[in-house]
Amino acid sequence: MATMVAVALALSLAGANGAAGSAAPGAPQHGSFYRYDGSQALSRIKPGTVLKSRHIPLAFGPITTPVTVTQLLYRTTDQLGHPTATVTTVIDPLPVPVVPRIVGYLSFYDDLGGRCAPSYTLAGGDPGGGANQSQAEEEELLIAFYVANGWIVTVPDFEGSRLHWMAGRESGQATLDGIRATESALGLGATTQVALSGYSGGAVAADWAAELAPRYAPELTLTAVAMGGAPVDYAHLFAYANRSKVFSAAMPGILLGLARAYGLPLDRYLSPYGRRLVRAESTQCMTSVFGDYPGLKYQRLFKARYRDPFKIRRLAQIFNDQIMGRRPGSPHVPLMIGNGDVDGFGDGVMRLGDAETLARQYCRQNVAVEFHRYGGAGHETAGAYFEPETALFFQGRFDGLPFKGNCGSIPEGSSIKPLPVPKRGVRR
Repeated sequence: MATMVAVALALSLAGANGAAGSAAPGAPQHGSFYRYDGSQALSRIKPGTVLKSRHIPLAFGPITTPVTVTQLLYRTTDQLGHPTATVTTVIDPLPVPVVPRIVGYLSFYDDLGGRCAPSYTLAGGDPGGGANQSQAEEEELLIAFYVANGWIVTVPDFEGSRLHWMAGRESGQATLDGIRATESALGLGATTQVALSGYSGGAVAADWAAELAPRYAPELTLTAVAMGGAPVDYAHLFAYANRSKVFSAAMPGILLGLARAYGLPLDRYLSPYGRRLVRAESTQCMTSVFGDYPGLKYQRLFKARYRDPFKIRRLAQIFNDQIMGRRPGSPHVPLMIGNGDVDGFGDGVMRLGDAETLARQYCRQNVAVEFHRYGGAGHETAGAYFEPETALFFQGRFDGLPFKGNCGSIPEGSSIKPLPVPKRGVRR
């Protein structure tokens, strides 16, 4: 029923006196709203502080609707601990609920160029047509689905202003600071219940936010976290996606996103072919490049002496730093974790065994986990199974219903041990 309501809501928004969104705000890399221009140094401002705000008409695809939403520029923290700023888009249900609850919707926008950031597409910005436009509209339906349940929805650009795609700590911190900014802007107390939902790239933000929250934002009342299709171990992702007809194209982009986040001089290690692919993806949303390099092997991206890139000391350290559940801490809230299984190994890009191992690790930390294996489902299909389940999961946790999860029936999974790091001075 809620799905039908969401579809009806989105269609009504698109059709109600709508017009083509030609007056959409500038893209993040160009718009002045995205730049902090205050006199006080960001380092002296608390994370989650609202720096700017504006009201804009919500868009459905290229169609502007009569619904007004709020966008907030807020202070957050990047992958290396430096102060920075990014934007979240806040959508209130009408009528406003008596007991407000917040859902942080964590987009799978997977953006290296700025045109697919949710703050831009929700304002009617053009993500580049084709697959990018279809993805943006799909996510707008999902956001409408949560709003139709009577929840306030906040949608952060958790990659940050420099588009550090796949940087886990930064994504989690930007998510938590987006909640802080939302509560502040709406005059809500820290006792407001909060749930987070992220699939694929959004699962990076969801998992890291869940793990970081007890230390980074202990005042928030985080109540539930749902994540699906999570890249638990990036080295395993590379091994699984290697030679894939579709998802091998993600590998150059992941390298670039992490290089940006860590200040890694990536070109030092890349072959001419690798540099060409990284440059080609440097301004793209990943949806538009999937399938562009069928059968790509990550070894081709590197110079001959670095054909095993995981023996590069700095790269091994960076990949180890992204392994979910390894360092940040333990979530303190119930989790729903889902993963497709199309071939006995996973969904075609995210390994099922990794997700099972992560879930069991959380179970050993006394976290209640509900794990879902979507048999026969590839990455995109599994997302269609995962998303509708989140609303029931959130509603039950918001209402305080008993929840035990299914820890006792989650399979053993696979090892997610970190890569061996070469000694200093070796294969740097």
